[in-house]
Amino acid sequence: MGSDITSALRPTFVMLLLFALLLCGLYPLAVLRIGQTAFPAQANGSLIRDGGRIVGSSLIGQGFSTDRYFWPRPSAAGKGYDASASSGSNLGPTSAALAERVKGDVVKVRAGSNGTVPADLVTASGSGLDPDISPAAARAQIARVARVRKLPDARVRALVAEHIEGPLLGILGEPRVNVLLLNRQLDRLSANEGR
Repeated sequence: MGSDITSALRPTFVMLLLFALLLCGLYPLAVLRIGQTAFPAQANGSLIRDGGRIVGSSLIGQGFSTDRYFWPRPSAAGKGYDASASSGSNLGPTSAALAERVKGDVVKVRAGSNGTVPADLVTASGSGLDPDISPAAARAQIARVARVRKLPDARVRALVAEHIEGPLLGILGEPRVNVLLLNRQLDRLSANEGR
């Protein structure tokens, strides 16, 4: 009887070891190798470098709060743009704390923009680390950024237009502007024009 159990369990353990080796070892190594070969920048975090120094990632939002820069979406991640605490705020639509935060953000954005306040400038994303804003949110900030940097509105508007990325494959997602990439180009523009 004991040999019957052993002979019945042997294929189970062999298959367990085989699939553990395949799915916990070989498959992850193959995916890692393909990623590093075909998409090395994306596989390593889409890091943006200035010289040899890493200044950010095009996939993770950063806090820009001065009037010289385009502002990102508000962050609910930790104490703001904390990648180790990525999450939403868990505040519901009836939350008084959320309403007060949004009211404060609306006042801040309205003081530094023209026209209506796009929703993505006063509402956090689900992760709290969204690197992109809508083209409308970028356009709403053009006058403030141009005024503070003493640049022509038309030049800043053209810079925003250059940084609008369309939907993936033309159908997935919405048009968007990466705030970090836009602000880095804005710094280069100001440096080139002596400001």
